[in-house]
Amino acid sequence: MNPFQIDIPTKVLFGAGQLNQLHGQKLPGKKALIVISCGKSTRVNGYLDRTEKELAAAGVATAVFDRIQANPTLESVGQGARAARELGADLIVALGGGSVMDAAKAIALMAVNEGNLWDYVGSGTGKGQKHARRALPVIAITTTAGTGSEVDATSVITNQETHEKIGLKFPDLYPFLAIVDPELMVTVPPRLTAFQGFDALFHSLETYVNRKANLMSDMVASTAIRNIGAFLPQAVAQGSSLEARTHMAFANTLSGYAMVLGGCTSEHSLEHAMSAYHEALPHGAGLIMVSLAYFGWMAEHHVCDDRLTDLARFLGRKEARGPEDFLAALADLQKACGVDGLKMSDYGIAPDEFPKMAENAMTAMKGLFANDRMALTREDCVAIYQKAYR
Repeated sequence: MNPFQIDIPTKVLFGAGQLNQLHGQKLPGKKALIVISCGKSTRVNGYLDRTEKELAAAGVATAVFDRIQANPTLESVGQGARAARELGADLIVALGGGSVMDAAKAIALMAVNEGNLWDYVGSGTGKGQKHARRALPVIAITTTAGTGSEVDATSVITNQETHEKIGLKFPDLYPFLAIVDPELMVTVPPRLTAFQGFDALFHSLETYVNRKANLMSDMVASTAIRNIGAFLPQAVAQGSSLEARTHMAFANTLSGYAMVLGGCTSEHSLEHAMSAYHEALPHGAGLIMVSLAYFGWMAEHHVCDDRLTDLARFLGRKEARGPEDFLAALADLQKACGVDGLKMSDYGIAPDEFPKMAENAMTAMKGLFANDRMALTREDCVAIYQKAYR
């Protein structure tokens, strides 16, 4: 088994009602920029108002930046960084899902460093420079169970000019504090609940088949997968179920730990290329679209039959005997959550784009290909897209 290292400095408050404990925490700043999405949910559901009151009770002055898209962009990060500097912020608070948390980390970095975020991106057209100043501390308050970004040091941002969706990772991007309160997730609509839940699932599935898998990542990923398999259909069908939301929130945070301990594989690179060219495509939806073809490729090439069989058992197929049982279990879970009919064509993706998307995946997010147990060629990537297309 591979060795592992644990160095995850984020303090986590987990459980129903934990947002109410924010005011009692020792916070690392007195002037916070609260980063939210460009949608309405955090305001309509009262989460923003509650967060502002909690911070005020802790003696923290606040302003709001509300321009983050579903796939956060280089431009919006730059705008957020300027807003933070104009405020004189010494703290960034992310209130939302993975996109908001990723953007908040990048804003925290660029609020105190010169130039453009792409100066510090280490792949694709990024310049790979070292940043001079430590990022501002981040408090991550997650309102979805989708990414685990509240406990990792990664920020995924899209450069619209170059059509690159790239993750950057620095130790100072770990949030100072994470609040994982399932009560904030009961208002997520069913379809988004499914997309987010599958995103968390694939983080752990990919970690389990990662060539860097280790005893700790196996334990964390397998626990997350079991919770998602058991509770995601209920969270989709009965969004008000605090039990289902709590188990999904737990699995989501575990999936964040899984990525730190192991990491995603090229499946995520393939999806990032899709949504880099088609920004309206939700990340979780794109992963669902390619998943059966991607893991089917692994099964056909007998990349890690024993581990794929394990995944089937984690998803409830106790008598699983081979990789085909995992593919069936994954298909059944997608059907149970009502996302088995997703089509690339519904989001404007056309087959003639597959070669450029494959090239994009293998350059912009090439690092994840290094985690694969068997190397994919560009032709393999195109073939997976083709098999997944409808």
